[in-house]
Amino acid sequence: MAGPIDQQASRKPPARGPRVLLAGRSVAGQVFLLQVVVVLLLVAAAVVELLVQAQHDSRQEVGHRSVAVATAFASAPGVAQALASPDPSAILQPRAEEARKRSGVDFIVVTDTEGTRYTHPVPNRIGEKFVGDIGPALHGEVVTETITGTLGPLVQANVPVFDAQGEVVGVVSAGITIAKVSGVVNQMLPILLGSAAVAMALAMGGTWLISRRLLRQTGGLGPLEMTRMYEHHDAVLHAVREGVLIFDGEGRLQLANDEARRLLRLPADSEGRAVGDLGLEERAHELLSSGRTVTDEVLPAGDRLLVLNNRPTDRNGGPPGSVATLRDATELRALSGRAETARTRLRLLYDASVAIGTTLDVTRTAEELAEIAVPRFADYVTVDLAEPVLHGAEPLRPGPAVTMRRVAVNGVRPDPPLGPEGHPVVVEPSSPQAAGLATGRAVLEPCLTDSPRWQRQDPERNAKIISFGIHSLICAPLSARGVLLGMVNFWRSQETLPFEEDDLSLAEELAARAAVCIDNARRFTREHTMAETLQRSLLPQKLPRLNAIDAAYRYLPAQAGVSGDWFDVLPLPGARVALVVGDVVGHGLHAAATMGRLRTAVHNFTSLDLPPDELLSHLDELVGRMDQPDALPEADADAGAGPGGGAVVSGATCLYAVYDPVSGACTLARAGHLLPAVVRPDGAVEFLELPQAPPLGLGGMPFTAVELVLPEDSTLVLYTDGLVEDRERDVDEGLEQLRGVLADHPGRDPEAICRDVLDAMLPSDPEDDIALLVARTRVLDGNRVAEWDVPGDPAAVSGVRASVARQLAAWGLEELSFTTELLLSELITNAIRYGAEPIHVRLILDRALICEVSDAGSTAPHLRYAATTDEGGRGLFLVARFAERWGTRYTAQGKVIWAEQALAPVTPPE
Repeated sequence: MAGPIDQQASRKPPARGPRVLLAGRSVAGQVFLLQVVVVLLLVAAAVVELLVQAQHDSRQEVGHRSVAVATAFASAPGVAQALASPDPSAILQPRAEEARKRSGVDFIVVTDTEGTRYTHPVPNRIGEKFVGDIGPALHGEVVTETITGTLGPLVQANVPVFDAQGEVVGVVSAGITIAKVSGVVNQMLPILLGSAAVAMALAMGGTWLISRRLLRQTGGLGPLEMTRMYEHHDAVLHAVREGVLIFDGEGRLQLANDEARRLLRLPADSEGRAVGDLGLEERAHELLSSGRTVTDEVLPAGDRLLVLNNRPTDRNGGPPGSVATLRDATELRALSGRAETARTRLRLLYDASVAIGTTLDVTRTAEELAEIAVPRFADYVTVDLAEPVLHGAEPLRPGPAVTMRRVAVNGVRPDPPLGPEGHPVVVEPSSPQAAGLATGRAVLEPCLTDSPRWQRQDPERNAKIISFGIHSLICAPLSARGVLLGMVNFWRSQETLPFEEDDLSLAEELAARAAVCIDNARRFTREHTMAETLQRSLLPQKLPRLNAIDAAYRYLPAQAGVSGDWFDVLPLPGARVALVVGDVVGHGLHAAATMGRLRTAVHNFTSLDLPPDELLSHLDELVGRMDQPDALPEADADAGAGPGGGAVVSGATCLYAVYDPVSGACTLARAGHLLPAVVRPDGAVEFLELPQAPPLGLGGMPFTAVELVLPEDSTLVLYTDGLVEDRERDVDEGLEQLRGVLADHPGRDPEAICRDVLDAMLPSDPEDDIALLVARTRVLDGNRVAEWDVPGDPAAVSGVRASVARQLAAWGLEELSFTTELLLSELITNAIRYGAEPIHVRLILDRALICEVSDAGSTAPHLRYAATTDEGGRGLFLVARFAERWGTRYTAQGKVIWAEQALAPVTPPE
């Protein structure tokens, strides 16, 4: 069964409105109704009293006016003489009527001493007996009386008339009827009632406001409920586990509940005493007597800690004084200590999640773990990782004895005897570290001096650790994704308490978070190493030795992952050389593989001896086909997400240049690449203006080649955007910086230029690959080139052969005369028979002997394998057999058929 408090708590809160006041069930309603009745009675009594008073005042005023009028008329000159005349009415009646009208009385009657009327408002009443008592007037007195006369109820004043000898010779009576007096009162009645209504309204308004406030304070409760509520509140006040103290304005205790008495050990008769007489401690006495606002002030009270709150009671118009509450915080302090410890640990874990793993470097990640844990969790931290982890490989499984390497050491002092970074660490099977590696859980050694299994491994080093002051250890394995990476050791010294069981979970959580970051760094290291290895394997391992140029290069992969930058130096027929540099968009294995495919394609297209613009067009078509999902190999599916599930080449830039050392001409074309730089022999630096074209793979725009003549000892500088652009430097700024570096110290060889450029422009943390190719041009001496024009007559071949023999003798190459004459005979004959004039022959002495026959025809010869019965078709077959290399290239004027012979003697096949 629910008690009164429960019943009251379950009731709906009473409505606070006019209905509650008018119903009269609440204390406020009853007070309101009582006040209304009292106000009504007071207003009614006031109205009655005012009416009676008005009636009395009106009659008194009428009497005074009647006496004044009668006296004035009786004393008027000629009244006494008129009474002695033979016809008093004739004289007095007109004067009496005129005086009545002016004075406002209802009548003025003059009588003789016998009471006979001489005047009257009603003339036919003249001569009749006077109604009233004129006896006192005959004796010289003035009398006021209320009678019912000929005009009805009235008030009249009787005044004697004296003659010259002082004798009473008549009486003058003046008066006003009661009806006229009532009319005056009736005229005042609306004013009285209006005033009563206003007073009633004001009284009701005040009563309403007072009742409303009382209603708010009592909550609409009735007398019984108020009594019950008081009893309930009194019971609750003394039952709560919080002390309550109420003081008046003079600092005397008015109320103290049971909990306050218990907490402060107050005497039984404490109520009514001043604060200083309660026997409180000095701090409690000071706060309670001050009366100021106090919030959660901690007070010592014997063996307890109390939390005090104090508030003044007069802030909102209340009575002067204060209310203080007390609660016992002895147990709460212990709980708050645990909560603070938990909060500190959570904060440490949060900071660790932010501070650990800021880079993808294994060693740096381990150092971040050591830095975040000191001194907030441990005094010293050492991190040991398996050797393969440092190189991105899978770590070895733990065996009888596991060897790791110490990669991070941090502590409150810089000289702990825990082994330096890079020091190999051997984990013995009986050590706590081995137990942690075997179970995958953190191992606690609260006291190292009492741990035989820890002291058995390396006793000499362990003795130094103990003498240094380190006394407690937690070993937590670094494990992520099922891979055991290493071990982190948390150490505490004499300045701090030893580790406890509760610290194991925090150590494991720190180790787990760090292990994931270390494993991410390990995986990145592995992928970066693989991509860099692939990238370097696809790039030239060394540059060919050529007479046309003197070249040097630099290639630096990005720190965050290799990109698709590449370069190449390719020898071309006619002692020419091709220089190429390019950049595939993207990073990682896919970019490196794409770069390899493009470099291979460039090699293949170069073998066709295509002009730069045509070669770029073929590359653009190839990249466009590579971008089609159906053309992508399944092996590239993990490198990108194209619509077909494979990798997508998002574009590449390329710059292709062909240099001819015979003429000094250089032909260049670019596809979205940066402009090359040329350093003139005098040190002037310029960026060649080449027509802009979109990157490879976009299509839609033709590529245009530009040909220019470079003076001998000019330096051509090709590079990728990683050299001149990064997050702190835009392209224009980088190009100007490159111009300044190239302009310094003219005359440097390509190797020195590469070194100086990288020293000046290499970013501290390259975000993109850098490829730099520097080539200094050379021009072949004129005595190493021989040329002849050949008429379109087969008979002219013999003359050319003789000239060639003489030139070879001049060069000291007589041993090549037979082979060279044979090759030229076949090529010239083929040009005369199938080509068109003009026909031109050129010999170039380079690292090989180059024979070129050019004509205006565009038909390329085809190698045939003649049958034994055929009379012809063996010319090009002989060229292919006796020449080191041969081929055809097309020019704007026709074609060139060339053949190269090694400078060493060539033995003709049998």
